[in-house]
Amino acid sequence: MKKLFQKFAKSLLLLVFLLSTNIANGKEIVKVDANIKSYQPVVGLGGTINSIGSDTLNNLMTLWAESFRKYYPNVFIQIEGKGSATAPPALIEGVAQFGPMSRFMKKEEINKFKKKYGFAPLPVGVALDALAVFVNKENPLTQISLPEVDAIFSSTYKGKMANVQDWEQLLPENKQWQKKLIRLYGRNSASGTYGFFKGKALFKGDFKSTVKERPGSAAVVQSVTEDKFGIGYSGMGYLTSGVKGIKLSLKKGDKGYIANYSTVISGKYPLARLLYIYVVKPPDKEMDKLVVEFLKFILSKEGQQVVIKDGYLPLNERVLGQQRALID
Repeated sequence: MKKLFQKFAKSLLLLVFLLSTNIANGKEIVKVDANIKSYQPVVGLGGTINSIGSDTLNNLMTLWAESFRKYYPNVFIQIEGKGSATAPPALIEGVAQFGPMSRFMKKEEINKFKKKYGFAPLPVGVALDALAVFVNKENPLTQISLPEVDAIFSSTYKGKMANVQDWEQLLPENKQWQKKLIRLYGRNSASGTYGFFKGKALFKGDFKSTVKERPGSAAVVQSVTEDKFGIGYSGMGYLTSGVKGIKLSLKKGDKGYIANYSTVISGKYPLARLLYIYVVKPPDKEMDKLVVEFLKFILSKEGQQVVIKDGYLPLNERVLGQQRALID
């Protein structure tokens, strides 16, 4: 099942190429696919929705909820974003109808879900994201390779480079950064971002014990903002004026790419991913109407405009049609 979804996710990254983009003043402008239809509200919808899961999706879920309630003032949505690992147990225990996740469910999580319900959970793709490596805005570093990222953050060095712990190793010609220790900031193990970074950037290795774990992506970015010698990682949507994302390359010496729409859909940016909302969908009956309508809103023109507003990348009509078919 996991391999099937992984292949599906890779195909989605390519299919999203149909999305309209423009370049203005050197900055990429992402637009919602013109073929995506507007949301069509229904009559008399009300009730309460609970969402528990990904911190990466927390802002998006909040913005989606605010926009959704403009159509349905009698709908109340409670959102808790403490990490992707909190989504599966919330769905299993029935305390949430939505389980936002920035990674696939693990095999053991799916098995526990199946034990409770007798069928697998349904992942609905809702947006594209890319993990960015952030440094302080005063840091002169502009590019880094994944093996170097591994050498900075990992204790196992599966990228086959020696330990990097001083900025002088990355900026040898800059005297101001000589003998300055690199201070590391990251997420905790409950986070899907933590797991994705561990798998892709650390080559499934282990983090150094010196990584200062933060409860959310915003906290990681804030820490790097306040620490001139800090470096951290989070979803690209958390970029602020206090930090800068640096270009990433697969190998040292290769061309590096910044995280944006073009590099994500072309496959050039090495830390791209699909974001999901997991739901309970019985195979023998329809889902709750409120759950269905909220998902339909997310997969509409208005819902994907929210994706752009929050700094992430929207899906195109072909992909959104595939996702809508999952909930019909």
